[in-house]
Amino acid sequence: MRVIICGAGQVGWQIAWHLSGESNDVTIIDNDPDLVRRAGDTLDVRGLHGFASYPDVLENAGAPDADMIIAATQSDEVNMVVCQVAHSVFSIPKKIARLRAESYLRAIDSNLYQRDHMPIDVVISPEREVAEAALSRFRAPSAFDIESFLDGEAELLGISLGEDCPVVNTPLKQLSELFSTLRAVVVGVRRDKTIFAPKSADQLLPHDDIYLMSHSEDVVRALEIFGKSHSSTERAVIIGGGSVGLAVAKALENSPDRARVKVIERNRQCAELAADALERTIVINGDGLDREILAEAGIEKADAVLCVTDDDKANLLAAVRAKEAGCSAAICLVNDHTLLPLLRPMRIDAHINPRATTVSSILKHVRQGSVRAIYSIGDAEAEVIEAEVLSPSPIAGKTMREAGFPDGALVGALRKGGDLIRPSGGTRIDEGDIIVIFALKKVVPEVDRLLQVSLDYF
Repeated sequence: MRVIICGAGQVGWQIAWHLSGESNDVTIIDNDPDLVRRAGDTLDVRGLHGFASYPDVLENAGAPDADMIIAATQSDEVNMVVCQVAHSVFSIPKKIARLRAESYLRAIDSNLYQRDHMPIDVVISPEREVAEAALSRFRAPSAFDIESFLDGEAELLGISLGEDCPVVNTPLKQLSELFSTLRAVVVGVRRDKTIFAPKSADQLLPHDDIYLMSHSEDVVRALEIFGKSHSSTERAVIIGGGSVGLAVAKALENSPDRARVKVIERNRQCAELAADALERTIVINGDGLDREILAEAGIEKADAVLCVTDDDKANLLAAVRAKEAGCSAAICLVNDHTLLPLLRPMRIDAHINPRATTVSSILKHVRQGSVRAIYSIGDAEAEVIEAEVLSPSPIAGKTMREAGFPDGALVGALRKGGDLIRPSGGTRIDEGDIIVIFALKKVVPEVDRLLQVSLDYF
């Protein structure tokens, strides 16, 4: 597949890395020569310096023969023009645009993004993706990561194991025997900064970060087994009243649980806009690092604090101060992945990586065919892929043991008919089943081959 990516920033670079590693012909465009040089030097892609919305630049990038264009520059307007030019001049079949402005996003429900008007096939909103990720973290504050699969029937939980975890130093096979009715599978383990897919003889150790695929009805029990408490978020404090914080506060206002929420926003104008947009939420104009402001927000009684300002370091410090003041759980927005190793020593419970959420959303639309959802883990070190088993797939009609999944890939859940089951070696995979697979980055192409994803590309 021939793909043009407009924008060589964090998201564009990450998408290029994913797609170029899967034998796609990728060209990346940016008007910053340093970013273009970095992409060309580190990835198997063609880098092109220029303005992505210019027809001659797109032509030089191979637009006449491209199958897809992904517009991920920093400008909404440039991304929209890119898609228009790609459609009107070059007839590129698939056009994906990243849009940030809420006004543009509200137009999704109108006829704006249609072939006869503004021909964008898929609109990706980083702010909405991050807001949804934040809401999911509130469902299980003791997990550092959480993502839903199989229409909400299964949850991927990231859990940090403490010294007091009751199941450490126990082989996974023995855990399966001890908790035979628990519909959950440990699909990934991060140990000493390296992530791997465990085997049945492997043991979990204190300070491991594990990824657990669990039936949604078994999440509470699974957390307890791995030494984590589970409590609903009845009181929440959000530090940062921008687009993400505002979206989360609105969603919490409308949730059935009717959580009590307070928002702290440093910028007065932004705080006033948030206060006007919210009905039951109290908005405080002040610094989220100020102890008195945190006390005014009732941080000592809060079940969780969500730090979503546009400054990573401020988010980390605010989370630490909130925990110090008595808040039960702290969730941070962190753009810089090099800061993630600091989370554990700083006692921060969970984080949201905007780049990972946006990349996951784009990949879901890039890999069509049998793929229903994709979630990128860590710094794109692994993926969790949800896909329907098609009749020509090499795994259809075989048991898990016979299917030939590569080392580094584990099946975490399988929906057969209307039933979600915990897979075992003898479980048969049939056409029409929905399967969820954890795969290290290096084996994703092999998993795609087993699912016949590559044959279903555009």
